[in-house]
Amino acid sequence: MLKCWGIHTKKSVAALLATMMLTVSGGTAMAVEKDTTIKNVIILIPDGMANDATALARWYKGSSLTLDSMASGMVRTHSADAPIADSAPAGTAFATGHKSHTGYVGVLPDEATMPGQQPIAAGDAKKPVASILEASKLAGKSTGIIATSEIMHATPADFTAHYPDRKNYDALSMQQAYNGVDVVLGGGGKFLEPAGRKDGQDLIAQIKDQGYDFVTTPEGLKNSISSKLWGSFSPEALAYDLDRDASKEPSLAEMTTKAIDVLSKNDKGFFLMVEGSKVDWAAHANDPTGIISDVLSFDDAVKVALDYAKQNQNTVVVAVTDHGNGGLTIGSSDTTSNYDKTPLASFIDPLKKAKLTGEGLESKLNADRSNIKEVLSTYFGITDLSDEEVKTIKDAKEGSMNYAVGPIISKRANIGWTTGGHTGGDVVLYTYAPNGDRPSGVIDNTDVNKYMTRVLGLDLDTVSKQLFVPAKAAFEAKGAKFTADTKVITVTKGSNKLELPVYKNIATLNGKNSTLNGVVVFNGVDYFVPQQAIDLIQ
Repeated sequence: MLKCWGIHTKKSVAALLATMMLTVSGGTAMAVEKDTTIKNVIILIPDGMANDATALARWYKGSSLTLDSMASGMVRTHSADAPIADSAPAGTAFATGHKSHTGYVGVLPDEATMPGQQPIAAGDAKKPVASILEASKLAGKSTGIIATSEIMHATPADFTAHYPDRKNYDALSMQQAYNGVDVVLGGGGKFLEPAGRKDGQDLIAQIKDQGYDFVTTPEGLKNSISSKLWGSFSPEALAYDLDRDASKEPSLAEMTTKAIDVLSKNDKGFFLMVEGSKVDWAAHANDPTGIISDVLSFDDAVKVALDYAKQNQNTVVVAVTDHGNGGLTIGSSDTTSNYDKTPLASFIDPLKKAKLTGEGLESKLNADRSNIKEVLSTYFGITDLSDEEVKTIKDAKEGSMNYAVGPIISKRANIGWTTGGHTGGDVVLYTYAPNGDRPSGVIDNTDVNKYMTRVLGLDLDTVSKQLFVPAKAAFEAKGAKFTADTKVITVTKGSNKLELPVYKNIATLNGKNSTLNGVVVFNGVDYFVPQQAIDLIQ
């Protein structure tokens, strides 16, 4: 059987596939309709979306989801060293085709202990590896990332930066600002400002200096006509869609529409990553209202991407979560004896009464939280709070209200949870391809990357060798003197002096600046630079 997600990078494979019948799991066959050149890939990631979350959202909506028509397989989600993945290595698998370690962004792991994993080669631990976004950029395509979290959060960072610690926002955001991404839309504005950074740099000024139209409102997003667009709509994460003020924050669908409009002007095509980040956050809090809110918002963004792909017929759309979260079940311990007699309304009606998520509810409470019963009645339709529930809400830490009220509404809606953390089960893969070339069966998360790179004709191994050369050894092999600190690499040979600021794409040779095709990366141990930087020293 020829698997359409196999490890292939040559464009001739796509042509071969277009003339064959693809056997899919279960013994069925799918005809590839025609030999279509794929120019664009859009991957949409609903972070932490468990399978029951889509079912719950569908019942709540009262009709099918856009995602439903796209289901084509299942995906294994484990990381290199654990059966339950953190978002950083899970996103790294989608972005680079390599499994990694908890907390690692865009770099190889230092341990690979899960069954079937190859040992890490000597010297490769924590080494940066190219993402499909970076390879697309080098191929002349336009690129974009969208997230409802801070843009330097794990998943968007996986496609645009490299560091073995997802918490190092300074390092990740600096790379994002200098990695040549054409469209960046999401939250995290405070981490671009001097006061929100340990390095004290004004990254917003640097972004503007590079020619980006930097917008902060939906109106600014709508009116922008720039081919380089950076939208920052909140100091940290954006609101859940149910809580969103449309005058201050765009929806995920609106950001997706704008990104496609900007990126599709490139005749060579584009790559776009869209993350519905806060499905995961709601699941951590066991907050079903937050989950429904942002699954439906995500599904609206999927429709934007799918409609575009069906219209232009040269775009592949992939939608897949990085891992499950929360162990959400439609049914709880309270339905053990009557699960088959519990009507749909018992699950959905309590959720329909909620006008806000738990997070949005917090702003409705007064300073001493003496109006808890009134607020829960008005915005959640709950009139029978117990004294214990009132105390739970009153004692909730600022910014954690969804953790307090999520379980309260879950109990009334017969929604079960097994954990406040991630889960390790397989997740659904949703795809659309105009030529019918779609992955099927149960595949690995790294195979999602291999599928996307194959249809775009990209070779990430080659790109990694171009972008991430071990700097010290390479410069010293040319007879140059190499020194570095966490801010800048300095290379001297004869009368030549080369300076390479860390996490930027700038090279200064004898006082003259030039732009590199990738960023300089420090992984906490070693420095890596594009081959282009090595070639500047003769």
